[in-house]
Amino acid sequence: MSSGRIDPEAARWIDDDRQLDALIDVLAAEPRYAMDTEFHRERTFFPQLALVQFAWRSEAALVDPLAVDIRALSRLFAAPVWAVMHAAQQDIDVLTHAVGAVPALLYDTQLAAGFLGHGSPSLSALLQREIGVTPAKGDRLTDWLRRPLTTSQREYAVSDVAYLLDVQDLLAAKLDELGRTAWVQEACEELRTRPVSGSTPEHAWLRLKDARTLRPRGRAVAQAVAAWREQRAMELDLPVRHVLPDLAVLGISQRQPHNAADLAQARGVDERFARSRPAAELLIALAESEHAQPPEMPRGTAELDRSLRPAVTLISAWVSQVARDEQLDTELLATRSDITALLSQGATSRLRTGWRAQLLGDGIAALLSGRSGLTFDGNGRLRLIAVAAS
Repeated sequence: MSSGRIDPEAARWIDDDRQLDALIDVLAAEPRYAMDTEFHRERTFFPQLALVQFAWRSEAALVDPLAVDIRALSRLFAAPVWAVMHAAQQDIDVLTHAVGAVPALLYDTQLAAGFLGHGSPSLSALLQREIGVTPAKGDRLTDWLRRPLTTSQREYAVSDVAYLLDVQDLLAAKLDELGRTAWVQEACEELRTRPVSGSTPEHAWLRLKDARTLRPRGRAVAQAVAAWREQRAMELDLPVRHVLPDLAVLGISQRQPHNAADLAQARGVDERFARSRPAAELLIALAESEHAQPPEMPRGTAELDRSLRPAVTLISAWVSQVARDEQLDTELLATRSDITALLSQGATSRLRTGWRAQLLGDGIAALLSGRSGLTFDGNGRLRLIAVAAS
C-alpha cells in the first residue's frame, strides 16, 4: 500500500517537454499510477484540458497542458501500466480529445466501490468511508486555466490523486475476497471503451428532451439538424447551444422548412440566423434528408408490447433484491433501460453476457418463462418461487 501522505508543496510542476518525457519514463516503469484531470467546457464543444495530476508511491506531479505537448502522454497510455482514476468517464472524454489516447489499463475506484454496495460515491465520500481522510476543499470550481496556480489550487489538485492507490488497495482486497475482481475489470473496460462526445453526430438528436414526441418524418429532420449542429459545433469548438438551441432544432423538425423564409418561421430560430450562411448549409442538409429513412426511437417502456410492460416492473423488483443481497449498486447491476433492452432486443442486451448474466440470467429467464414468480418472505425481501405448471 502506498503511504497516501504526499506533500502538495513537494509535487513536481511539469511545464516543459523534457520534464514530461522524464515523468513518463518514471510512470511507465511503475505497476500503476493514480491520475486525474481538471478541465473546462462551459464555452467550448471539446473540453479544455487545464491540468493533469499524477501520484505514485509517495510522489506526485502536476502537468501543465498549456505549456507542454500533452500528446506525449500517449506513450504512457500505451504502456502495460494500470491508471487508477475515480469517476473516469469525463476524464476519458477529455483525454481522448486532448491526447488522442486513453490508458490501456484502467481501474475506476468509483466503479469498484459500486461492486461493494457503495452506490456511486464521490471521491470525498469514498476517502472518508474507506480510510478516514477528508480531502482538501474549496477550489473545485476555480479557474484552472489561469496561471500561476495558487497554493490552494495545487493542494486541491494533489488531494484528488494522493490517496487513490490506498483506496484501490482496500477495495481490491475486499473485491478479491468476494470473487469480484474480474467483474470490476470488465466494467472498467466497458467504461474505457465507451463512445466519447462528438463520435456519433447521427445520434445527437436522441439527446433532445422532446425527441419522443416527433413523428417519423420529424425524426428524420431532427436527426439531420442535430447532426449538422454537432458537426458545426465541433468545427467552431463551441457548445451546441451556441450554434442552435434545442428549441430551434425541435421547431425546425416540426415545421420542416425548405427555404430561408420557412426557416425563419420555425420556433426558436433567430431571424438573423435564418439569413446567414450557416442557415444555407443547414437547408442543404435538410434537403438531403428528405428521402432519408426515419431513424427508430430506442425502445422504452412505452414502446414495448403491452404484454411485456408488466415484466419491466417485475424484473426491476428482482434486480433490486439481487443488488441488496449481493451488496451491489443497483444502477451498476441493471438500469431500467437495460431491462427494456433485454425485453426488446434479447441477445444484444448486456444483461445476456458477463457478470450481469451470471447474477441475473437464470432468475430473469425463470420469471419470463413463467417457471418462477416473486413473493415476500416475511422478512422484507423478495424471493423466487417455483410456479406449478397449469
